[in-house]
Amino acid sequence: MKYSWLLSLCFVGNAVADCRPILESDQRLLNSTESVKLCDAFEEKAVLIVNTASQCGYTSQFEGLEALYQKYKTAGFTVLGFPSNDFKQDRGSEENTAKVCRLDYGVTFPMLARSSVKGDQANPVYQEIKKQTNLEPRWNFYKFLINSKGEVVASFPSSVTPDSSLLSQAIENTLAQAVTN
Repeated sequence: MKYSWLLSLCFVGNAVADCRPILESDQRLLNSTESVKLCDAFEEKAVLIVNTASQCGYTSQFEGLEALYQKYKTAGFTVLGFPSNDFKQDRGSEENTAKVCRLDYGVTFPMLARSSVKGDQANPVYQEIKKQTNLEPRWNFYKFLINSKGEVVASFPSSVTPDSSLLSQAIENTLAQAVTN
């Protein structure tokens, strides 16, 4: 009993250490005061990380991203949207961005608060992506596929649409590898 606190500390330390570096942050949800602990919410999932914009020629990709989310979410996959104004196409309020996502395109996958996705002020998730790949988004709707171990396994430029067989095959391969590991 005397050392039970030490044992508890060991378990807590291991739980924290098990978090994949790419998910070691709390993020505020879009147009909300609520935050999500990425480790808790997306532990052991394959994640498609996408920087989004509500006023971009690629904005219609929200529909396809939602379709991917619906198709694979029960298999251990999620889409994670990061609205960003780094390319000057997500101006205005977060409320407007949320409206475009949710009302105009029916997005139900997690959308986080607007943040930077490149440069010195990049969101911690994008800092880790750059650390792993030396890549930053070149435009809106640039996609990074993360496996269940927190490794970036593929990246896709904006021109690769969510309904692309290239993207679907990469997701399916990533999910299959998670099952065999």
